[in-house]
Amino acid sequence: MNIYFNFKKISLASSLVLICFSLSVLAQNEKTRLMHIGLIYPISSNGLNAGEFTNKFSLHAISGISKNETGVAIAGVATVIKENAKGVQISGVANVIGESADGVQVAGFMNIIRHNAKGLPVAGFLNLSESAGPAQIAGFSNITRESVKGVQIAGFLNKSKDVNSQISGFVNLAKKVKGVQIAGLINIADSSDYPIALLNFIKNGEKSVGITVDETATTIASFRSGGRVLYGILGVGYNFKSGNKSLYGLEAGLGAHIPVAEKLRVNAELANLVLTDFKRGDYFKNTLRILPTFRLAENLEIFAGPSLNFVKYSRDKGDDLISHYLWKQRNTKDFTGLYLGFNVGVQYIF
Repeated sequence: MNIYFNFKKISLASSLVLICFSLSVLAQNEKTRLMHIGLIYPISSNGLNAGEFTNKFSLHAISGISKNETGVAIAGVATVIKENAKGVQISGVANVIGESADGVQVAGFMNIIRHNAKGLPVAGFLNLSESAGPAQIAGFSNITRESVKGVQIAGFLNKSKDVNSQISGFVNLAKKVKGVQIAGLINIADSSDYPIALLNFIKNGEKSVGITVDETATTIASFRSGGRVLYGILGVGYNFKSGNKSLYGLEAGLGAHIPVAEKLRVNAELANLVLTDFKRGDYFKNTLRILPTFRLAENLEIFAGPSLNFVKYSRDKGDDLISHYLWKQRNTKDFTGLYLGFNVGVQYIF
């Protein structure tokens, strides 16, 4: 009986030793650390093998290397993660992640993520990844090779295949845009219904060149370009009414197509016109115009409609253009006024 009891104790002890040994081996294989502190690789608490460890907290004066980060990683210059990152990574220059990132990456210069940036990468210059989640924010450029589920915001350039929305200071490039594209100058896409820029080159959209004349005899040659709904306006022209001055015009604006019937639609436009003789003083006009548009042929439209205009000019640049105002005010330097006008024109669509 004692022999049987002793055998049970020995078996139980052996099992406990085996379990503890297995857990120890597993812990060694995972190589996790609660904290990783260092100056620059390999001068750190993880030493030469730092690239094999997963850390919950990392702090490096210059730069650090790890296998994974699951909490917070901070480096004065660069954080290099061989595989995946979760939580927050903050670096003075760069975060470099070999696989995917889920959380927030903040870098003074760039975030480079090989695969999916699921969280929020914020960089002073560049975010580069295969795909992205809710947002990318960069001082200069966001570039993804595949899709972005949310929005790209950059000071100069956004580039992606499929994206929800893009906002940039200069140019947006995409294949399919579900939401809006807002750029300081150019939007380029295969499909984008709501581009907002002066120039929009949308494959399934519309481009046109036309001539417009308003109530002041200002004649503008304009280029309209955009998607199925929104479009941009850019034009140059000349005023034929001002008798004693040669006034040259530059117009920029935004419009929207409102379908009515097969050959009839309404174009609602907001535009800003500047008239100048390249001397002291200018003429500024902000216009809201509603233009019923009729398609005469497959590529030819005519339009005409009323406008509401707010003008401001100096040094008598517009005294002889309009005489009847809904409201006006003059001081020693400037004239401002509000009046009703009209626009008529024709455009060729291509």
